[in-house]
Amino acid sequence: METLSKGVQLAEENYPVDTVFLDYNTVKKSADDFMTCLGTNRTNNPPEDNWFVLPSGDKVKVSHNNIVRLSLFGDGDPMHTILALYEPTRETHVIALYLNGKWWPVCNILKTSNTSRSGLVTVRSVGERVVLFLLSQVIFGVLERPPDGDTYFAPHPEKEFAKIVWQDGEAAGFYTVKRKGTLCDGCSGLSYLLPVLDTVFVRTQFRRRGLALRMLEDFCVSHGKEEFIGISRPVSSGMYQVCRKYLQAQERDRERLYEVEAPGGWTQRRNVWLSVQLSRCSENADSSLEKNLSEVESESIGTSGKAEKGPDVPNAASVDTAAHKARRNPRRCRTRPTAEEEESGNSKQSRVLN
Repeated sequence: METLSKGVQLAEENYPVDTVFLDYNTVKKSADDFMTCLGTNRTNNPPEDNWFVLPSGDKVKVSHNNIVRLSLFGDGDPMHTILALYEPTRETHVIALYLNGKWWPVCNILKTSNTSRSGLVTVRSVGERVVLFLLSQVIFGVLERPPDGDTYFAPHPEKEFAKIVWQDGEAAGFYTVKRKGTLCDGCSGLSYLLPVLDTVFVRTQFRRRGLALRMLEDFCVSHGKEEFIGISRPVSSGMYQVCRKYLQAQERDRERLYEVEAPGGWTQRRNVWLSVQLSRCSENADSSLEKNLSEVESESIGTSGKAEKGPDVPNAASVDTAAHKARRNPRRCRTRPTAEEEESGNSKQSRVLN
């Protein structure tokens, strides 16, 4: 599934991810030089270079007040930082990164001019690590976060296995894996007992194209020799739908795909296919309950309607039927309630309908 080769270019100027010689030392030195010039006002650039022009045409002034150093891997290592520019009124809204001696808007850093960079590509270069950082921390973390979202991705470690899915010349999403035997954290000394699909994300504009399903399949196929594989808890409802669709078609993986908590011991595993089936049973039970309640309410409304009619002259058959109903439900034996009872009955019916 991975397709990446050298050479084919569409644009005269490469995007950062296409720069072959980009490394952490270059990124840091370039950032240090820029901040030195900005701090001492030693720059030969014209005044307009102190403004950053967004793709929309809006301008943002570049100053110490809206520049921050971000840690690519969350390890606090100064060698793994990058300069970010944000809107002065929105400190969490990153609009550009400083790479190759210039400011790049976020949308352009996520692009490639290499037509052969398509599909799922393993993250190897510094430029790809920067793209992964933007997708997980800026796009998912801020720009495309649901209003009620409470899930965040921690910055991925430098050696974390990851793949980015490229579509139409842009980074459309990614997934990362905690490999079997890697440390769960830096404190406990525990290691993962099975490979675990840790994070999955697809940008909003690329959703409903089957990309999440494609990444899940790639993960399962890539670890085809493993007896058991996992997905990190908690699993979102959307990811459950992806798993259900995949496992319906791939029965061979039903017995080996688990949702797990680190490090993935048997007491920390739950079979995904079992969870999907239990969820479906729960949905069916809820649907059946709602249907039964609806039928009960309909019957109650019909009975109340009959009670409002004037009294009819009963024949022998109706008397017998009424007596039979009275034995089953004594409250239905009267043909005409009193005014107080009618008012009380209407009050009770109102409560049922509401």
